[in-house]
Amino acid sequence: MSEAATTADSAHPCLSCGACCASFRVDFAVYEMQAMGGTVPDGLALDVNGSTCRMRGTEQVPIRCAALTGQVGQQVACSIYELRPAPCREFSAGDYACHKARARHGLAPLAEGTSL
Repeated sequence: MSEAATTADSAHPCLSCGACCASFRVDFAVYEMQAMGGTVPDGLALDVNGSTCRMRGTEQVPIRCAALTGQVGQQVACSIYELRPAPCREFSAGDYACHKARARHGLAPLAEGTSL
């Protein structure tokens, strides 16, 4: 979700969406794990190959990140928002991948000019 999506901003479209967290595999460098000095809680990721980890829940179908709480398309939150890995920090609400994820869950694209 976008950096702008905070619990203080309840009108932010990401807080009623969550489609990205239930659409894409989330792989990241092992150094982002808490055991390696990073921020991602160790119990929420799986080792992929010794240098890459994957968020639990994104390795299976249907995809749903283990850190996602709530119901996609209604009200959601990331339980580790401040600790999330780089791919989640870099995801841009309103971009092509966002629209693709929203479509997978039957959600309309964000309106042009949506403040993120």
